[in-house]
Amino acid sequence: MKPWKKWLAILLTGCMMLFAAGCGGQGSGSKTIAFVSHDDPTLGFTAMLEKAIETGAKGIGCEVEVTNAGMDANKQIDQMNEVIAKKPGAIILLPVEANALTPAVEKANAAGIPVLITNRDIAGGKTAQVHSDEEQAGRMQGEYMAKHLPQGAKIVYFLGDSTQASAQLRWKGFKEACLDKRPDVELLAMTDAGWSHTEALKDMTLWLKLFPQIDGVASGNDDMALGALDAMKAAGRFDSHVVICGVDAGDAALKAVAAGEMSQTIKQDVDTTATTILDLIQKMAKDGQAEADEKVPFIEITKDNVLQFLK
Repeated sequence: MKPWKKWLAILLTGCMMLFAAGCGGQGSGSKTIAFVSHDDPTLGFTAMLEKAIETGAKGIGCEVEVTNAGMDANKQIDQMNEVIAKKPGAIILLPVEANALTPAVEKANAAGIPVLITNRDIAGGKTAQVHSDEEQAGRMQGEYMAKHLPQGAKIVYFLGDSTQASAQLRWKGFKEACLDKRPDVELLAMTDAGWSHTEALKDMTLWLKLFPQIDGVASGNDDMALGALDAMKAAGRFDSHVVICGVDAGDAALKAVAAGEMSQTIKQDVDTTATTILDLIQKMAKDGQAEADEKVPFIEITKDNVLQFLK
């Protein structure tokens, strides 16, 4: 059985058990899961996660209702209030901002609606959480670059949204594994590009004018890495010897790795994340709100193994 078929079978089995009992923690019997996203759920890891959960639910006649806050915390608070009023079986929340969304989580707790947090942090309330070790992703990038960069290499780093713990932890892991271990490697520039391809393209275009030598590009996600790659191509500065690393393992990044344009991407394992999320929701349907904290390991993808992940 192919890997994707195996996880989908597990997902569907879990969902059937879940919704046979109804997924509401207080016996609501609702067959709706609210997927309350921090940003556009058609992009990156969020898109893959939403699709994985929606696919499993659709197979047994369950509905997943998706909302998108567009990185606006106030909008997401309003969306949470609307969701809670509808009394879904469970809420999967990707918070825009940890402190701002805590009262909404507490309101869902009071209403007896199970809440599961993923991909982002929350400051309070009772939640189950499914996360990856963000520092691990940075370490994987740093270890790869420390091994493959030439002596005296010069690199740039694209931080994601610097207000988010995930961005800071990925940077921390990278710094400790690469820059602290390879003092000969010089960090030319570092910027908060907000996870954005467009912002990274603009920043990289400027850096290419300022710096005649760039041997490596490390990025907190694939979108920024691909933005940097596009800038290098446009400037006639792309060289297959430049080490470019990202995180997410989206289709575009996987193709870039296979083509030798990106060196590495780190897969945030959406399949395991989805099955873990639905397993926890199933348990909460039976026993009420859990406060579990599940960690899902990242997976390193390079040209050596990328064909396993290409669709």
